[in-house]
Amino acid sequence: MAPSGTRTSERYTFDAAELLNALPDPIIAIAPDGWIADANAAAEVFFEMGRPALKRLKLTDLLPFDSPLLSLVAHVRDHGAAVNEYRLDLGSAKFDADRVVDVHVAPLPRVAEGVIIMLKERTIADKLDRQLTHRGAARSVSALASMLAHEIKNPLSGIRGAAQLLETAVPDQDRALTRLICDETDRIVKLVDRMEAFSDERPIERDSVNIHAVLDHVKRLGQAGFARHIRFVETYDPSLPPLYANRDQLVQVFLNLIKNAAEAIGDDAIDGEIEISTAFRHGVRLKTRTSSAPVSLPLEICIRDNGPGVPPDIVEHLFDPFVTNKSSGTGLGLALVAKIIGDHGGIVECESHPRRTVFRVLMPMHTPTDGRSAVVSQGH
Repeated sequence: MAPSGTRTSERYTFDAAELLNALPDPIIAIAPDGWIADANAAAEVFFEMGRPALKRLKLTDLLPFDSPLLSLVAHVRDHGAAVNEYRLDLGSAKFDADRVVDVHVAPLPRVAEGVIIMLKERTIADKLDRQLTHRGAARSVSALASMLAHEIKNPLSGIRGAAQLLETAVPDQDRALTRLICDETDRIVKLVDRMEAFSDERPIERDSVNIHAVLDHVKRLGQAGFARHIRFVETYDPSLPPLYANRDQLVQVFLNLIKNAAEAIGDDAIDGEIEISTAFRHGVRLKTRTSSAPVSLPLEICIRDNGPGVPPDIVEHLFDPFVTNKSSGTGLGLALVAKIIGDHGGIVECESHPRRTVFRVLMPMHTPTDGRSAVVSQGH
């Protein structure tokens, strides 16, 4: 046991190599001339060769000449700022299978034109799951919704009408049964109405939207009802430019996310907290449902709660239709969130741990019709 008043950490020292080797993600340092200057243990496993062998290669020896990672490295050298890109396919002939990774490239301190690259590998299954977030949520339910509207809602109206007629003719003790029929048909109609939203392919009416005004409106709705027992924390970037979006649909998205957060925290929590944050993230580029090439999605809106977290067995499929851990849930709310955000050219992701679940929405910036970048402040 350490003596009283002495910090245990003072008894140990760690060098940078030990810390880097302890990290699970591959990290390589690239010298100004393109040679690999260093690599951690995870990089040795990822590239299937030892550190000495890696240091005898240039980055171009590991990647094809047209690899997007090489373009990211060049961008960081030219601009001196870090860049993130998600779901990038390294496309190297040295690998037996596709290697899909998230990439962070940053300048090396005190080394002109030196860069450090961190990779986070994604499996093909994970890649497909994330495509479902943006594409499958809308398409997998669209045809079903159209069919349900015609094949289920019409007969239900007849069933409900018959039950109402019976209610006037049956004894009092049987009226509870006719009322049950009416209530259940109403519940099914509401479910079908929610599913019909997936088959709406009309163009979205958009305008310049102040996201902070939307978030404040949603917060007030929550505080007046389902989240009155929860403390809200706002971490806003006052310089955030406007979104090019449909305001009503954004209200629907963030009301759903905040309601989910409140339900996850529960009615009995005494320290429930929801943090709403906005930020401008330079260099965030991803492929989305509406673009074949990576696009810039710098506007980040996060909803964080300190509930118990999403069960691990459903977190990867959270945006798929009919996936829910609520006993009375339909599993359509988050699927509709994914559809709306995807229709706006953005993405929504979830990262969940006990006491920290974050729904992160990344959106494109509004560019006026004259082509100039939007600079309107959304000060709060």
